[in-house]
Amino acid sequence: MDDAPTPHLCHRNRQIMSTSHVSPSSPLHDDTFPSDVVHLHRDDKQIILIGTAHISRDSVDMVRKVIEAEQPEAVCVELDEQRYQAIKDPHRWRSLNLVQVLRRGQGAFLLANLALSSFQKRMGLGTGVKPGEELAAAAEEAEKRQLHLSLIDRSIRTTLLRAWRKTGFWKKLRLFSALLAGMFDNTRLDEEQLAQLRQQDTLSALLEEMGDNLPDMKTILVDERDRFMAYNITQTPGRKIVAVVGAAHLPGIRKNLFCSIEESEIRDIDHIPEKSRLSKLIPWVIPAVVLSLFVAGFFLGDRARLADAATAWFLANGVLSAAGSIIALGHPLTVATAFVAAPFTSLNPTIGAGFVTGLVQACVAAPTVRDLETVSDDLATMRGWWNNRLTRVLLVFLFSNLGSTAGTFIAFHWLKDLI
Repeated sequence: MDDAPTPHLCHRNRQIMSTSHVSPSSPLHDDTFPSDVVHLHRDDKQIILIGTAHISRDSVDMVRKVIEAEQPEAVCVELDEQRYQAIKDPHRWRSLNLVQVLRRGQGAFLLANLALSSFQKRMGLGTGVKPGEELAAAAEEAEKRQLHLSLIDRSIRTTLLRAWRKTGFWKKLRLFSALLAGMFDNTRLDEEQLAQLRQQDTLSALLEEMGDNLPDMKTILVDERDRFMAYNITQTPGRKIVAVVGAAHLPGIRKNLFCSIEESEIRDIDHIPEKSRLSKLIPWVIPAVVLSLFVAGFFLGDRARLADAATAWFLANGVLSAAGSIIALGHPLTVATAFVAAPFTSLNPTIGAGFVTGLVQACVAAPTVRDLETVSDDLATMRGWWNNRLTRVLLVFLFSNLGSTAGTFIAFHWLKDLI
């Protein structure tokens, strides 16, 4: 095999790869067998990679069939601990303390997680499969057969924060827009379409397009995770291993399994980078500019315009933040809170309007037990987002924040006239 491009060094003399997707010695060798099952050898390990679609019934059946036929010593799945516990405990929402989530500043992270889940949930309606059911099937087979189970993926929190903090402002907007659109996208795929998407030529074209349009995103969301999972597969005990991963990761993991990956590199890509200096400064710069304009207007400008500017500041922030709460169907007290709080939170870099309105909404219209039990199903429809009290709190958090942000920039039209 040819050497891989620098900086990664790939094995040459320790690598033995089958020439077909399914090894002739495999119990599942069949000319009609899908191409998303790959047999590889590295050192003394036999590794069977299964590329799946996370909402495909065929993938669920395939995972069970391969594990049954291959009788591995270990099973690897494309999950981290958080997602594994979520799959194991479908009633985990009952223990969610939404107020504590908001107080710890994790509202945006929870909303992003739910947006991703809702997109897969809606696509899964076309196949009748819950997102990640094939990963749950692999874990279940491992438990049933008392096999070693390895969770090989990077933490979803680490992945999202790396994607957010290592991209520029305009790409952050594109990422945010994609997450927001995912909340309301009604795309559904059937098994035939999913089978086409799992084909390697189709996936290669999609990944290449992603690399051209959003290279930083592809590096973090795909390439880094390919190397992270490949490394963890090689660290899994056992001479025969079945690894269940999304089909999009199959080519990258296959390549990286035969590359020398240092533990220091894994620590590096598993590290959450610090916020940039600019991102730390911006929350302080905007309030400082606003207050400076008011002070300058008082001492140097036309004082007659000072009251008009102050009124504009309060109305722009308050009205638009309240409008965001109304769009989210917030409680009347939440709407009133948004109107009063937004002009002040916009001047406080440590607290946002959404934090205040979210807490008020969570207190005056607290999620019921039914809301917590049905949130996974409610994510599948736009109506469900607004009807479920848990997700409505997060919508209040989101839209009141957006309204307040818009109001801040609109108010600058009047503030600039102070000097």
